Amino acid sequence: MKILLSCIAALLFITGANAQSDSINVFKATTHSFGKIKQHVPATTEFSFTNNTGKPLIIETAVAECGCTTPEYPKTPIQQGKNGAIKVTYNAESPGKFTKRVTVKFLNVKYPVILTIDGDVETKS
Repeated sequence: MKILLSCIAALLFITGANAQSDSINVFKATTHSFGKIKQHVPATTEFSFTNNTGKPLIIETAVAECGCTTPEYPKTPIQQGKNGAIKVTYNAESPGKFTKRVTVKFLNVKYPVILTIDGDVETKS
């Protein structure tokens, strides 16, 4: 009986160690406001992060909600304690206020991180 209980406990421990994390908090900030920007002039910002997870951090995808926003992210693992950044560029073609999101999915993390940019595109005079 003791052997069976020990095996079950070991199995639960191993399963828990390999399970996905529900969420991750590695970004210094997840929002950026450009304020007023000029039409036809792309605006870029970087969302920096530090890997504080205790294991290599891998970004599976970073997907913008529309074609007017382009994310660029590291394709190689970010080692424990190292820094990385996701560069997000907004194509400021349409005048007016905007809010755009980039969904970042990390390997073995259940919920993605949402990065948000906003601003107000002013027409060129």
